[in-house]
Amino acid sequence: MRAMIMDALAEPLEVREVEAPTAPAGGVVVEVHATGLCKSDWHAWVGHDDVSLPHVPGHELAGLIVEVGDGVQRWSVGDRVTVPFVMGCGACEWCLGGHAQVCPDQQQPGFTQWGSFAERVVLRAADTNVVRIPDDVSFEAAAALGCRFATAYRALTGRARVTAGEWITVVGAGGVGLSAVMIGVALGARVIAVDRTPAALDAARRLGAEHALVADGSDIAAAVHELTGGGSHVSVDAVGSAQTARDAVLSLRRRGRHVQIGLLPTADGMTSMPMARVIAWELDLLGSHGMAAVDYPEMLSLIESGALRPHDLIERVIGLGEAATLLPGMDSASPAGMTMIDPRRA
Repeated sequence: MRAMIMDALAEPLEVREVEAPTAPAGGVVVEVHATGLCKSDWHAWVGHDDVSLPHVPGHELAGLIVEVGDGVQRWSVGDRVTVPFVMGCGACEWCLGGHAQVCPDQQQPGFTQWGSFAERVVLRAADTNVVRIPDDVSFEAAAALGCRFATAYRALTGRARVTAGEWITVVGAGGVGLSAVMIGVALGARVIAVDRTPAALDAARRLGAEHALVADGSDIAAAVHELTGGGSHVSVDAVGSAQTARDAVLSLRRRGRHVQIGLLPTADGMTSMPMARVIAWELDLLGSHGMAAVDYPEMLSLIESGALRPHDLIERVIGLGEAATLLPGMDSASPAGMTMIDPRRA
């Protein structure tokens, strides 16, 4: 099969022929029809994640099952499927409790194993992790759910528990940030989007953001407090930097809830937070790490009804060759939406 190969950290990527995988016991092999290009893939490429080389990135995917391993009960060749970017073991207390996204024995395509920037990919513990795609949901839209959209959905519904009429500040209007904007609006919230690029803010406005603030070094938190009459009820950092996390937390009103989605890589694994404000105002700091397969049906039903439209977030579809060129620049790129890869393209 053709795959994007990472032979060394932070070095150019090469698309070449490699041996196709076979289905392990309990798992399936999926022919990839769509896979998302995400900043998390850049984190793996640059070395923020511990990956074994040579490596194939890619963790947001959708496609057709082409091989089924021994012991798989729920899936057959030809099924249209997607998968969360965290695949649980299916047997631990967290998986059995419906929280596979924090499984201590989790596997992640594109990180702990070869990923979906290839014509085929292995999905393990398929009966726990694989999700059926409704016939009227495209492969591209389904692939968008695997990381950014599903993460934003669970962050707002399962973690922050947003209710209609609340103010939400979303810092970062890339793929996950625009997903949060769309979902927040669908929940009846009033959304403020923050980004450094006008195109991203224009996209946020089209999706229903009530206000759009340019991150140009000005006091974002003060602007949010003025717009909302005291601060947002919920804030989301969809970028992952000390500055964006701080801006998001300080934009909250008293007893507000902050959800951290963007990764915060530092040398010692620690990131400073304005804890004096957190304590004095009784703010909640919440992490969100994707969404388990068992939680997909509610989100998929909203997509089928048209209440949520993840395909509107897709900016373009490209092949593996172009993706290999674009991935190293993901840290400085400011896409107004999602880039999807079709590995079958020449």
